[in-house]
Amino acid sequence: MLLSCLLLGCSLGLVTYATPEAPAGSVPSAAHTLVWGPGLETDIVLPARFFFIQAVDGSGRNLTWSPGEKTFDVKISSSTEQFARIWIQVLDRRDGSFLVRYRMYASYTDLHIQVLLKEKHVAKSPFILPGPVHHEGCDCPQPSGPAWESSMRCPASFPQIELDLAAFPRVDPERNAREIPQRFGQRQSLCHYTVKDNKVYIKTMGEHVGFRIFMDALLLSLTRKVRVPDVEFFVNLGDWPLEKRPASDRLHPIFSWCGSNQTWDIVMPTYDLTESVLETMGRVSLDMMSVQSNTGVPWDQKNATAFWRGRDSRKERLELVKLSRAHPDVVDAAFTNFFFFKHDEALYGPLVKHVSFFDFFKYKYQINVDGTVAAYRLPYLLAGDSVVMKLDSGYYEHFYNELKPWTHYIPVRADLGDLLEKIQWAKDHDQEARDIGVAGQQFARNNLMGDRIFCYYYKLFEKYAELQVAEPTVRSGMTLVEQPSDDLFPCACQRRTVKDEL
Repeated sequence: MLLSCLLLGCSLGLVTYATPEAPAGSVPSAAHTLVWGPGLETDIVLPARFFFIQAVDGSGRNLTWSPGEKTFDVKISSSTEQFARIWIQVLDRRDGSFLVRYRMYASYTDLHIQVLLKEKHVAKSPFILPGPVHHEGCDCPQPSGPAWESSMRCPASFPQIELDLAAFPRVDPERNAREIPQRFGQRQSLCHYTVKDNKVYIKTMGEHVGFRIFMDALLLSLTRKVRVPDVEFFVNLGDWPLEKRPASDRLHPIFSWCGSNQTWDIVMPTYDLTESVLETMGRVSLDMMSVQSNTGVPWDQKNATAFWRGRDSRKERLELVKLSRAHPDVVDAAFTNFFFFKHDEALYGPLVKHVSFFDFFKYKYQINVDGTVAAYRLPYLLAGDSVVMKLDSGYYEHFYNELKPWTHYIPVRADLGDLLEKIQWAKDHDQEARDIGVAGQQFARNNLMGDRIFCYYYKLFEKYAELQVAEPTVRSGMTLVEQPSDDLFPCACQRRTVKDEL
C-alpha cells in the first residue's frame, strides 16, 4: 500500500482540489479508500505517530468534502498487552481526507491498527507493526544514520542547509570554542553544545538562557531515535541572527532559529515549531496536526476580508492597523497587546480581545507580517484552509527558500503599498486564490510535519559534522544533559536485524 500510495501521490497528502468531484450522494468505500503514512511503520518513532486516510467512493474517485468526522473508527491494540496506553485522535481535514494521530506512552511487542468503516476493515486493515514498537520516551537509538534516514524517508538534502553551510567550507571546533564566547558570550545568550557518543553536553552563556529547553528537548529526543554524529556547535537563543554580513576572517558558525539576508547564521526549525512537534498531543493545542482539523468553514462561506491579529513588534504592523482603520471592509487588523510602542497606544488602540488561532480561518485571506524577526506563525497559516498574503521580508525560516510566490502564497510589498490591490485581485480571481491556498496547505502537509522536522535537524548535524576539521570535545564547564527517566514505563531496547526481517 505504501508503494502504491507513493505512485498515486498519497505521500503528498493528495492534492484534492485537482481531483474530479465525486457525484452527489457518493459515500466512502472500505475497499477503495486509501490508508498510508509513517504511523504505519514500526521503525518511525515520533512523539505523536500519524497516518492518513483518503476517502474514496465505489467508483474509485476521491471524495473532496467531509463525509462526516465520525466516518472512520481507528482501534490500536497490542496482542501481548491487555491494556495498551495509546491515545488516538481521528482528525477530519474536511477535504475528504483524515489525519489519524496517536501517542504511545509505553513500548509494545507489536501493534495492530484497525481502520474501520461501519465495522468493515478499510484498505489493508488491520495493519500489523511487528515489535518492538518503541514509544517516544524509549532510549533506543538506531546505530546506523543512513538506515534511520532511509526508514524515515528523509530527503537527500535540504536547500537551506546547503545554502547555509556553503559559507563554512571548514569548521574548526577548537577555534570556535575560543573565539565565539569572546565575540558573543557576554552580550548574547548562547548555548555551547557537544554531542559525543550520542550523549548531549552543554555550557550556557549570557543572562537569558531559558530557551535552551527547546534545544535540549530536541537533542534528547533525536539521540533517543538515532545515533547522532559527534558534533560541536553554538546555538543563539535570541530572536535576531548574530553573524553579520559581509564575510570576514572572523566569520563563525552560529545556529539560529531565524535567518536574514544580512547575516550568515545557520538556520534551524524555529523553537515554536520544534516544541509543537515534541509536544503534539501533549500540553500544547496548536500544532501542525491540530490546525488541519480546525480550518473553519468551507471556502465559499469564509469572510472575504484580510485578517491579522498580534502585538506591536514592528512598525509595519502599526501601518497595517492604520490601513485597517481606513478600509475596515477590506482589512481586519488589530492589536491584542502593546509592548514596543506603548506610547502610540492611543493612536493604534484600543486593544482587542485575543482571538483563537483556529478562528483565523473564518477569513479567506491571512496576512503574514514580520514581528521582531520572521513571524513564526507562518507554518500554521499555511496549514489552514485560507490563502496567505505574505509581506516581503529580509528574515526567513528554514523552509522559506522552498516556498514560491503565487504558487504557495500571494506576495505583498514590505511597505504594504500593494496590499489593497492584492486583496482585490484575490476577490476577482477567487478560484486562483483558492488554488494558491490549497497549494500552500499541501506544502505544509508535505514539509512541515514532525517527521520532516526530525529529518532536517539530523541532516543539519550530519552535514555540519562532516565539515569539522578536529574532533568535537566535551569542554571545561560543560555538563551532561540527562535523558528524562522513564521509570513508569521502561523499555528494553531491541533492534531487529536483517535476519529478523527476512
